[in-house]
Amino acid sequence: MLGVLGDLVEDVVVWVDGPLRHGTDSDAQVFRRRGGSAANVAAFAAGQCPTRFLGCVGDDPAGHGLVAELTGHGVDVRVARRGRTGSIVVLIDDAGERTMLPDRGAATLLEGVPDAWLDGLTHLHVPAYSFDGEPVGSTAVEALRRVRAAGGTSSLDASSTGMLDRFGRERFLALAADLAPTLLFANREESAYLGLLVDGRPGPGRARPAATTVVTKSGAEATTIDVPGEAPFTVPVPPVGEVRDLTGAGDAFAAGFLAAFLDGRLTGGGLREAAARGHRCAARVLASPGASCASD
Repeated sequence: MLGVLGDLVEDVVVWVDGPLRHGTDSDAQVFRRRGGSAANVAAFAAGQCPTRFLGCVGDDPAGHGLVAELTGHGVDVRVARRGRTGSIVVLIDDAGERTMLPDRGAATLLEGVPDAWLDGLTHLHVPAYSFDGEPVGSTAVEALRRVRAAGGTSSLDASSTGMLDRFGRERFLALAADLAPTLLFANREESAYLGLLVDGRPGPGRARPAATTVVTKSGAEATTIDVPGEAPFTVPVPPVGEVRDLTGAGDAFAAGFLAAFLDGRLTGGGLREAAARGHRCAARVLASPGASCASD
């Protein structure tokens, strides 16, 4: 079973029609969606493999609604109830690019993970957002160590350059080296910021942990996979018709990749197949508001 630990929040997605007009009105469409990188991964993965979400929401109407929505996707949801459920305002420009204004609320308040929440997990995925704040940061590190100690695998997602800059580049690299995840997902900007992969080549000093495979996404360009001890290789991204909202695309990619990675039926080209499934999964969200598909 795939476990995903991190944020479950409400996304207020704003599709801005044209440039923002400072100090006055700007035309827009507003959508309310389930959000949080970890919750998005869990929702997209649940249709492909057994999936459990671990997190914290408020004991409030927003928290109850988000848990019910995520459960409706087939996710085994385990949450603590503290504080106030978080929310994120996501501004989407005409090119589909996002500007996010997060108020994570209760998502940072996860303190301790009961043994029952980790029972049966063979892999634990944690977005780096979960390291930013306490007590959730210490809780995430402890959960990753417990899953690895039990013989499971793990993965991290670099999440965002803004978060990495706030958390500290060297601090994150040191934490990743200590946790030695099986996989580390990043987009091109995050990978370059961390010195993991620059212009398709491993960064100076090989910043990533020696045993970690780095998966660098690059939008419509090919995904690069850097396996320890091997030359990096790329997996092309099939053309996509409409791109209106990039929110959740990286989470959908991670969900498809991890579901394939954990699928024992994979052939020898496992990582290539995993990336290809990730691309197919990501393509489904690009025309819909927030981390949702047209069929949701």
